[in-house]
Amino acid sequence: MSHAPAVDSSAPSELEQAVIRFAGDSGDGMQLAGGHFTDTSAAFGNDVATLPDFPAEIRAPAGTVAGVSGFQVQFASNDIHTAGDRVDALIAMNPAALKAHLADVEHGGLVVVNTSEFTKPNFKKAEIDPSQNPLDDPELSQNYKLIAVPISELNAEATKGLGLNPRDAGRCKNMFALGLAYWLFERPIDHTAERIENYFGVKKKRPDIAQANNRALRAGYDFGETAELFPLRRRVPPAKIAPGKYRKITGNEALAMGLIAAGQLSGRKVIYCSYPITPASDILHYLAPQKRFGVRTFQAEDEIAAVCAAIGAGFAGQLGVTGTSGPGLALKGEAIGLGVITELPLVVVNVQRGGPSTGLPTKTEQSDLLQAMYGRNGDCPTVVIAPKSPGDCFHAAIEACTIALQRRVPVLLLSDGYLANGSEPWRLVESKDLAPIEVDQLGPPDNGEVFEPYSRDDKGVRPWAVPGTPGRMHRVGGLEKQDGTGNVSYDPENHQRMTELRAEKVAKIADDLPPIEIEGPDSGDLLLLGWGGTYGSLRAASEAARADGLSVAHVHLRHLNPMPNDLGDVLKRFKQVLIPELNTGQLRMLIRSTYLVDAHGFNKVQGKPFHVSELRAKIGEMLKQGSAS
Repeated sequence: MSHAPAVDSSAPSELEQAVIRFAGDSGDGMQLAGGHFTDTSAAFGNDVATLPDFPAEIRAPAGTVAGVSGFQVQFASNDIHTAGDRVDALIAMNPAALKAHLADVEHGGLVVVNTSEFTKPNFKKAEIDPSQNPLDDPELSQNYKLIAVPISELNAEATKGLGLNPRDAGRCKNMFALGLAYWLFERPIDHTAERIENYFGVKKKRPDIAQANNRALRAGYDFGETAELFPLRRRVPPAKIAPGKYRKITGNEALAMGLIAAGQLSGRKVIYCSYPITPASDILHYLAPQKRFGVRTFQAEDEIAAVCAAIGAGFAGQLGVTGTSGPGLALKGEAIGLGVITELPLVVVNVQRGGPSTGLPTKTEQSDLLQAMYGRNGDCPTVVIAPKSPGDCFHAAIEACTIALQRRVPVLLLSDGYLANGSEPWRLVESKDLAPIEVDQLGPPDNGEVFEPYSRDDKGVRPWAVPGTPGRMHRVGGLEKQDGTGNVSYDPENHQRMTELRAEKVAKIADDLPPIEIEGPDSGDLLLLGWGGTYGSLRAASEAARADGLSVAHVHLRHLNPMPNDLGDVLKRFKQVLIPELNTGQLRMLIRSTYLVDAHGFNKVQGKPFHVSELRAKIGEMLKQGSAS
């Protein structure tokens, strides 16, 4: 008689990928805990993608749903492109966090709650009936695997005896939660413990704080062991990735690095002029200490001063860059027009957020495309490009600077809050693999040459002569220029010619753009067309559709003005075109008007990225409609 082998109940369940979300008050350290979990998973060898979620208010009322701060991480043993749709494990530090995020948890998922904070006063803050403790709801235990832990109390016990006041000791509870998360997903704690020691113990010279955090981290990890939570343990093996040296990088970090690289590649100083604004401020923070790389930062008194200073840097022969978000871009509009009419190099970084007005400062959106295209007086064409992932922000920044310097034109670089704050593993770039940015700047004239500052080469680009160059004195300003000489001109025919020349210069950039990359078949039933930070969701949805045997392809546009020369031909090769956007249909409007294609939109303006499941459902709906017709 044969017997089935015994099952080891202590062995973790193995998953290809998992999604964990840390949630609590904005002062509970959820961003820090999520960041540590991401770093550890990346070091472990997983592919990772993150979605930080901040309250819109600087200090929202503690304990309220509006004040909940979240950090979501998807980590996988395969190639992933998004931070995940549904949550496999929720760490809820208070009732408000549970209320805000429980609906996103997969049926049967893990829900870790800090029972220490499930008190009647906190129920009231979260607008929960104080007589109805949500932990007593039988559906919670029926639908999810509930892990009730008195985190605040256990953290106090772990950190006592170190002389810390209750407030400082209480700040360590995020490390307790992190330690438990590490145990549940079989992550090592050594990486985090070392960073805590280096930061608090060495850099801040607070060994007591370092010891308290590491005690809490260890206590959380050990809790999983002693509470016998073995049946709930999960394991995600390392991913197979291309060899090389990697680091975790956010979009804002990558963009700042790209600006530094562009300065080095062009031999120009990077003059970054900005007024603090969410979610672009981190770029200024990152660049400020980089003087050794020829970077100079200027925190201006307002958005208009910042862009004008950047234009001045371009006039002086350097790489002028200004950074902002949607409201700031509106304020910069007139000065960007000055950059267009003077034909000086300028890079404008716009990290988009929910609008209009102040809108949703900490939430993502793609609603500034039309503002980037047309948000200035007169016919005022600029170049518009958009990165597709956090790591791609590095290369997009270099390209934006290259175009601005070589074509003497303002370039608008459209990032967004999802890319700016999200992170992914990024393979470090070798400087030898980056092409130099060749820039022509005029020296003194030879043989009595007459200098015409608005003459043009075969690409429509005028010469660039910096102030102080002998024999190159010329006039710049906001009044219309005479073709060639650059003198002020009110001649009607000249104005039309100069307007057309400025537009032609931008349009000619398309001649140097690479062919469109199509992910999937070159022709077929449906084309997903996107831009910016929706790339990961669109790619994952199109790959899933093709795996189901559907004729679906995906094209993601980096170059939005001018668009690639072969885009029209690509669009015509597909029976249907679907354009998903985090706005109400701005690219769709441009595509329909430019190419006369009956493109359909799928639009979301909720301050959140697309879920892959949403896109897959829309793909199915479109193909069903197409087959019916």
